[in-house]
Amino acid sequence: MAVAPQHRADVEAILATRTHQGADFWATPEGGLAKGGPFSTLEAPALLVELGVEASHEVLRGAAELLLDAWREDGRFRLSPSGAIYPCHTINAVRVLSLLGHASDDRVRRSFQHLLGTLHDDGGWRCRKFSYGRGPETEFSNPGPTLAALDALRLAGLADSAPPGAVDLLLGHWETRRPLGPCHYGIGSLFMQVGYPFGGYNLFFYVHVLSSYERARDDPRFHEALSVLQSRLVDGRIVVERVHRSLAALEFCRKGEPSELATARYSEILSHLDGA
Repeated sequence: MAVAPQHRADVEAILATRTHQGADFWATPEGGLAKGGPFSTLEAPALLVELGVEASHEVLRGAAELLLDAWREDGRFRLSPSGAIYPCHTINAVRVLSLLGHASDDRVRRSFQHLLGTLHDDGGWRCRKFSYGRGPETEFSNPGPTLAALDALRLAGLADSAPPGAVDLLLGHWETRRPLGPCHYGIGSLFMQVGYPFGGYNLFFYVHVLSSYERARDDPRFHEALSVLQSRLVDGRIVVERVHRSLAALEFCRKGEPSELATARYSEILSHLDGA
């Protein structure tokens, strides 16, 4: 897909940040790949892909190489030169690498094997960082990374390998809505805002990912969530209600305005339902 003329300014604005942390491809001089919010090696490439930039673009190839260089033999990704490695690091790395066309790389496939071999008891993904203490809610997987992992699996053509428990965890969360996992992911007023572009744990991303899974499409809880999303449409279009403040000036995801690209993502949800 080529970049449409109306999105070229957004692409140039994102590309202009590629060295803003001191190294190229949004990395830090020390090799940090997740630092910098949406303008990091881990996140900025996904923005460009969303805008239609081909994965063959030299900047996206450079970012992908940095991420692949962060791969470890055990399948995890070290996105920071120091500190612990959490499941969300590997999940988000394989997600963006799949977006960039590297899903068939042996290293990425081995990382998916690692993720599928390290499931928590409830079928999702849970880390051992207890920022909020160790209450009973922290015995569950983290819904946000679990949703991102399901997205990564579908992007890699591995949706059939997705653990049923991961889908069940997310559908169950729609009912309880309480903070779950060591990182306390909840379903409240912020979740219900239509967030775009995808990445955070919110209603739009939740419905889009789950629409790819038959187990979810057959469940009334998914259809409740879909109905809430559809109630937010304006003239059949997605209006962005929540966007990272660093992206506020970009045209394709301007808060309070309908988004052509977000609406295209909504159309994908409908096509998943029609094709079921």
